[in-house]
Amino acid sequence: MTAAIEVTGLSRRFGSVRAVDDVTFTIQEGGICGLLGRNGAGKTTLMQLLTGQDFATTGTIRVFGESPVENAGVLRNVCFIKESQKYPDDFRVKHVMKSAPWFFGNWDADFARELVEEFRLPLDRKIKKLSRGQLSSIGVIVGLASRAPLTFFDEPYLGLDAVARQLFYDRLLKDYAEHPRTVVLSTHLIDEVSNLLEHVLVIDNGRIVIDDSADNLRSSATTVAGTKSAVDAFARGKQELHRDSIGGIASVTLGGLSADDRRAALAAGLELAPVSLQQLIIRKTSTPDKEIEYSA
Repeated sequence: MTAAIEVTGLSRRFGSVRAVDDVTFTIQEGGICGLLGRNGAGKTTLMQLLTGQDFATTGTIRVFGESPVENAGVLRNVCFIKESQKYPDDFRVKHVMKSAPWFFGNWDADFARELVEEFRLPLDRKIKKLSRGQLSSIGVIVGLASRAPLTFFDEPYLGLDAVARQLFYDRLLKDYAEHPRTVVLSTHLIDEVSNLLEHVLVIDNGRIVIDDSADNLRSSATTVAGTKSAVDAFARGKQELHRDSIGGIASVTLGGLSADDRRAALAAGLELAPVSLQQLIIRKTSTPDKEIEYSA
């Protein structure tokens, strides 16, 4: 496979703060990759570096084999939909749709018109008069209709209701199947997008803590529940990610259980349950003294 993005030893410091801290990873061409992490983990900074909108303190970035910094040849193949995109004060929705082909060679105007209707966007309304959800809809439409070989969505759902979010997910998956490209999706709504993702990168305190296929992650942890004594005996010596207990009943989330481990758990009268991708990531990036910031 060909790499869309190759990052080696990448760091970005702001004074004494390491927003991105010595990260190395590769994203292959063709696929939907989730860039996940807590608020302030470094997701947006990383995407700004990958799209040439910020400069690395140390390390190298290659996008389609070249540095993205001041590289028009690379950037014409990249679409970055930011959480808070800015437009000229007098711009209307129709102006965004008319100007988009200037920047994206694969722009599909017919598809954009379909999406405008589906998201119920008023073409003649000024951007500054739009609701938060309508602004997010513009970003979603531009990101999808651009059909850029590499597309970044940074928290694209802000202000969108559940119906509009599902419309985005459905349209993304359908259009990706018909027009394959590389999509990097940064979001807090992990459970909502988990079925879309083929690969997962999790960043925590500026460092990549998970870099794996979504399928591997879904099968990498199991919750074991039963009497506290039985759970304690079974969990001894295993990788423990989380534990809950009420009275004499306990449940523990364990990583790396083998088929023999599962049979032994069942023989001991314990219950086994899969762990969602969101819960797995929470377990691996939370600490007891920090409040979880993921949305359910």
